[in-house]
Amino acid sequence: MDRDNAFIGQSLAFLDSVERASRAAALNRPVLVIGERGTGKELVAERLHRLSPRWDGPLVTMNCAALPETLIEAELFGHEAGAFTGATRVRVGRFEEADGGTLFLDELATLSAAAQERLLRAVEYGEVTRIGSNRSVRVDVRIVAATNEHLPALVEKGRFRADLLDRLSFEVVTLPPLRAREGDVAVLAEHFGRRMAAELGWDRWPGFGAEAAARLVGHPWPGNVRELRNVVERAVYRWDQPERPVDDIVFDPFASPWRPTGAAAEPQAPVAAAVAKMAESGAAAFGDMTSIADLKNAVDAYERAILEATMARFRFNQRATAKALSLSYDQLRHCLRKHGLLGGG
Repeated sequence: MDRDNAFIGQSLAFLDSVERASRAAALNRPVLVIGERGTGKELVAERLHRLSPRWDGPLVTMNCAALPETLIEAELFGHEAGAFTGATRVRVGRFEEADGGTLFLDELATLSAAAQERLLRAVEYGEVTRIGSNRSVRVDVRIVAATNEHLPALVEKGRFRADLLDRLSFEVVTLPPLRAREGDVAVLAEHFGRRMAAELGWDRWPGFGAEAAARLVGHPWPGNVRELRNVVERAVYRWDQPERPVDDIVFDPFASPWRPTGAAAEPQAPVAAAVAKMAESGAAAFGDMTSIADLKNAVDAYERAILEATMARFRFNQRATAKALSLSYDQLRHCLRKHGLLGGG
């Protein structure tokens, strides 16, 4: 693997999952890779192929979610000329392309019931039949499949075939999310930072400042390693002082006082999000909370601060502000009048 596809980490949870994949690689058996988005499922599939006896054969990837249901079977199994409208020539499917190698099926849980049935037959008998043909073709393919769904739960709901799950789950490698990989955020951030600094032509990598490093470690990383890479590379590229440690981190690249607020973009911070944000800032927003002697005045001040901040955010558009705060237009007008803010903006 090249340096863009390297496994980087030191946590036990991460190393255990990599070790499990490495052990399974040598066997000619199907493997399921389970994990949240951005955890590296495709890297594990590549590792399973490169460490297997099939390493010199093709590694064919198909994202099952990227194709409409009507085309998935044609992509997987191929079709003959004239099999359906638009099929002007013979098309070899992914199974035949992967003959002698590995077929990686990403987003497996999105397969339709019909595609699941045909996939089961291909896995069981090692044969595929192109659409529009009555002749089967033998293929020697190892299946590696990935999903971020809990497949046994989908079986219980009737959305995934139990017999197909049985066939594909010889080994299941579950990748830990980044928030569960103790110590790996700092290691990965350093790696991505150094690489971006080299790409930008910096003479040396100054590292991260203490505050930036703490923010990186404290972030929950819902997008996992992919999100971390974007955040770090963006921070380095925006930093204009390469001789000093990078000390400015932006987690949300869409954050802007000028982001659209029209019908195409729903106002994003209803009450729950606003309260959560206020709670996060806590004492920083209100000073020493233990010094509050008049609760009513404190609550009024808090309410006024929310109104002012939200009005400014939506450029004093009262209807957008009301929607963001889950208020009716009349309720917002009442609140503004109560705090003497009707003249603002």
